[in-house]
Amino acid sequence: MVADPSEYRRASRERWACAAGAWGTHRDVIQSAAQPVSHWLVDAIEPQPGPRVLELGAGPGDTGFLAAELIAPGGTLISSDVVEEMLDQGRARAAELGIDNVEFRTIDAEWIDLPTASVDGVLARWAYMLLADPATALGETRRVLRPGGRVALAAWTQPEDNPWASAPMDELVKLGTIQRPAPGEPDMFAFRDPQRIQTLLEEAGFTDITIEQVPIVYRFASLDDWWDTQLDISTSLARGVGALTPAQRDDLRDAIDARLQQYAGDDGAVALPGLTHVAAASA
Repeated sequence: MVADPSEYRRASRERWACAAGAWGTHRDVIQSAAQPVSHWLVDAIEPQPGPRVLELGAGPGDTGFLAAELIAPGGTLISSDVVEEMLDQGRARAAELGIDNVEFRTIDAEWIDLPTASVDGVLARWAYMLLADPATALGETRRVLRPGGRVALAAWTQPEDNPWASAPMDELVKLGTIQRPAPGEPDMFAFRDPQRIQTLLEEAGFTDITIEQVPIVYRFASLDDWWDTQLDISTSLARGVGALTPAQRDDLRDAIDARLQQYAGDDGAVALPGLTHVAAASA
């Protein structure tokens, strides 16, 4: 738990609002890598025509849109995010795909503004571990699910499994421009230990818990392309880099490139590996 949850939530909303446009711009490369994760999550809620499905922290919405196709006819997807700017990205993507059985709502996962037992499935790809109070969010998830409804979530494993994200952060920590979150604080690796996922789900009242791991690969034409994308979608990375002098920025890139060069091919294209927990449970 963070020292000042209210301030953390305010700053988090501000960051996601600022990053929303970039997540829309780069959604193709993100979703290309994340496709196996999205499919696992959707399969885990056992979609069929008719139910109502809620996606939390939907961003551009691609995971939920996979479910929307499977719950039609008669089913509705509630695509939600904590900031309206992200919902705008989802609306544009839904229009592009011709998906019309979707409602867009601004929803904070820690206080889900829906009636008790009103949805049949909940999806949350890489969302809970970034919340100030994930236990409360999972309790709210359990509340809005009908008996027997399913939740499916994803959360990153260890930093060393995900060099695409951990390498720049490690080097920025060495330079002193950012600090690592304290144990228990929200962070992309806050759920690295699968036992934490298990415990939180159990304490929220879920049963029939399954936790697995899914590998992914981020592909870019070059390390420069990867770097430009990361700076666009991660406001914390951009802020840390922005605090450096030009010479320090050069040193940072040299250090990061040295770590990631092993994932580059002879043509300069890079395939950066990642690993994520995926979990599902019944209400």
